[in-house]
Amino acid sequence: MSGTAAGNAMGAGVWSDLPGLVTSLDADPSVRAVVLRGAGDCFSVGLDLRWYLVHYQRMRRAGEGHPAFRARLLDEALGMQDALVAITRSRLPFVAAVHGACVGAALELAAACDIRVASADAYFSLREVRIGVIADLGALQRLPRLIGAGATRELALTGRDVPATEAHALGLVTRVRDSAPDLFDHAVGVAALIAANPPQVVAGIKAVCEHTQDLPVAAGMRHTAVWNSAFLPSPELTGLLAGVLRPSNTLDAPGAPDDGAAPDDG
Repeated sequence: MSGTAAGNAMGAGVWSDLPGLVTSLDADPSVRAVVLRGAGDCFSVGLDLRWYLVHYQRMRRAGEGHPAFRARLLDEALGMQDALVAITRSRLPFVAAVHGACVGAALELAAACDIRVASADAYFSLREVRIGVIADLGALQRLPRLIGAGATRELALTGRDVPATEAHALGLVTRVRDSAPDLFDHAVGVAALIAANPPQVVAGIKAVCEHTQDLPVAAGMRHTAVWNSAFLPSPELTGLLAGVLRPSNTLDAPGAPDDGAAPDDG
């Protein structure tokens, strides 16, 4: 993706290009799942501060003290939020494969993904507090659903680094692998398992999870029942059910990720 600097720092091009990239992936029926990873030594060091500082100073000189300046800051924040919302609205499951640093905006990006896996050298941090900013790209809303309200507040208020083993214990990541190559192989294996399932059902699971996560249990269950009533009937359903009932059928697909590669795997 364009707009990345050293350490996969997330510059202007990331925020402008990401929604279009997600849209193009959504439009390709051959794409069933997406693995999101960083090039080089890490996932991402977060927002490209060198770019943003210059950008902010230009806006400030042009309009400090004028209401339009604050309106511009708000519009830009909302636009960056929308870039990550594109992932949550996509029909496609996104698997974030995190190695090395996953800091600030990068953690907000990972939190927007459906599944997070990590290598043993990965670490996670909401460092915005250290530079006088409230994390505003969704982490304060998404992380409580993943790791709980208390853990989220501690991360946001301290800005400390969370190693992969702790992230696994918190539930932020589902698996930890020994090395980046092992991690990437595992992430591709997870995506392959997802891709082997009926795409309309995979998309439905994601949509239902997104829609019902803040609803009361009864309302969420009803929404799920309505969804199945609308979308479950399909020409292939009979064949899928018959396949499950065959004695030779197993739930272990070839190439399934090995859950025993790291001592802290659950």
